[in-house]
Amino acid sequence: MELPKVNIAVIGIICSSLGGMVWYASEQASIIANLEETVAVLDAQSNTAEKVNMLRDIEQNKTNINEAISIMAEIEADVYDETDELWDEVDGMSLSIMRIVELNRE
Repeated sequence: MELPKVNIAVIGIICSSLGGMVWYASEQASIIANLEETVAVLDAQSNTAEKVNMLRDIEQNKTNINEAISIMAEIEADVYDETDELWDEVDGMSLSIMRIVELNRE
């Protein structure tokens, strides 16, 4: 039995095509590896930025809470002062009424 004759040019084209496919596949694998590395770096940077933003927000919230507490303390002090003044006036009125009642008894 006789084997078919194959042209050397056809074998050369097939070999070069196979080589090209291998080169293309390895190039794509290299690009994918580089992209995965880039994504990992960007993810780490994003996590760091999120942590920094969270810490900044926590500090801002602490400042806002402290300011709110200070304002509420001032309001509370004002209310107590006004309440004390009102009680003083009520005491004064009570004393005046008691004097009037005593004077009317006599």
